[in-house]
Amino acid sequence: MKKLLIVLLIVALTAFLLVGCLPVTPSEGEGESEVTVVIDGAVVIDGKTYVSDGVHDITVTFPVPVAGVVTANITACGGDYSKDKGGIVAAPVVLFPDATKKIWTGSGTFLASSSVCCASYVEVTSGECDPEACIKFPVIIDHDWPYALIEINADNCTCEGCEISFESVKWEWSSECDPELECCGDHCSGLVNWSIVLYDGDPFDECCDPSICEEPIESCSGTSCPISCVTDCLKAGTYYAVITLLDAVGNEAIYYAKIVLSGDGITEDCDINIYEGMSMSPPDCIFWFTYTVDMIGECGFP
Repeated sequence: MKKLLIVLLIVALTAFLLVGCLPVTPSEGEGESEVTVVIDGAVVIDGKTYVSDGVHDITVTFPVPVAGVVTANITACGGDYSKDKGGIVAAPVVLFPDATKKIWTGSGTFLASSSVCCASYVEVTSGECDPEACIKFPVIIDHDWPYALIEINADNCTCEGCEISFESVKWEWSSECDPELECCGDHCSGLVNWSIVLYDGDPFDECCDPSICEEPIESCSGTSCPISCVTDCLKAGTYYAVITLLDAVGNEAIYYAKIVLSGDGITEDCDINIYEGMSMSPPDCIFWFTYTVDMIGECGFP
């Protein structure tokens, strides 16, 4: 039986539509590559393959037609591969061939059952393989959301008006011996993008997508922590902020803030009241808490 060769992982990452490619390459001195496996949405970071929790398309391509059937097994997810942390049951995935019987496709569920950042094996078997899996490689399943605890303040502008600042904070423990904790990031595949969009009118009064119902007046973004954003000088009034965090496999966290700004920065110092919002099902869109807060978001404790 012809031996199929193990793969090195190559991935393409394009503007948040992440597509992973796992091409088979030979060991040194063993000849040309023979089989490729592509998992839609996979991304390679520091030599490890990550994929989000849920259903992903799997495509296996052989150099020649395959006699018999091809299956891909996704094993149960085990271990903890969070960035701050140091019995396999297979779930078969049926793959269907194209007319050439070289390309086999199907959909499999990657389920983070034991932790928010655990790992499974993907095992591909076919009629051309030995009884063991002809390809077997680990995939880390990311069911963790990015996080940030963001402090919002207002300061007087140099001339007139008020500027609003957004800053991620560090958690300070009661003991001076404990290290500060950065309240911004992602414990699994990692934070890759954050954005803050500010509106001077309620962007949720007509629909739940603020980009459709209201034009923003300010925006800023970044690709890593800490988060820091300062607006231009603004007049007193009510403003709405939408803060979006994205990790490498597409998990998204969104925070909402209603900011009531007072003062003119000249005769009266700038001040704010902040109300945090919670996403709701249409037609309500956002529920605004009635009490004011100093910060919005959350600190992602390990």
